[in-house]
Amino acid sequence: MRVGHGFDAHRLVEGRRFILGGVTIPFERGPLGHSDADVLAHAIADALLGAAGLGDLGGRFPDDDARWKNADSMMLLASCAAELRDAGYEISNVDATIVLQRPRVAPHIERMRRNVAQRLAIPFASVSVKAKTSEEMGYTGDGTGIAAYAVALVESQAHA
Repeated sequence: MRVGHGFDAHRLVEGRRFILGGVTIPFERGPLGHSDADVLAHAIADALLGAAGLGDLGGRFPDDDARWKNADSMMLLASCAAELRDAGYEISNVDATIVLQRPRVAPHIERMRRNVAQRLAIPFASVSVKAKTSEEMGYTGDGTGIAAYAVALVESQAHA
């Protein structure tokens, strides 16, 4: 068994869609990034890649490569999961925390979990997503940014 940790953060700006866990959430601002800037997908992808010792998301989909401009981060997540399996690992579970003050994302969490489970090809019960505020402190609390943290547990099939 191996554990990986992932983190991602983006500024929130006007004129961008707010996409989180593959769910578009109505809000006046969205995360700024080269792809669709889905911090949840990015943090989970990095946790998975880290658990398998396969580097990070930026190494696979660099932000200076036009091919990934406005890319669907859930597609990038699925690609990382496939790479993980090709390397001989299976995903046991993922646990993620989204940190932001607004918008309220709790009503969308079940759909996010379903999207992540589907893209990772693991059971719904193996995906946990939580949302927390930072009590109006820092960039996640003053509304200028969003962050996500994730841990993933993977198992090597060579030792199963």
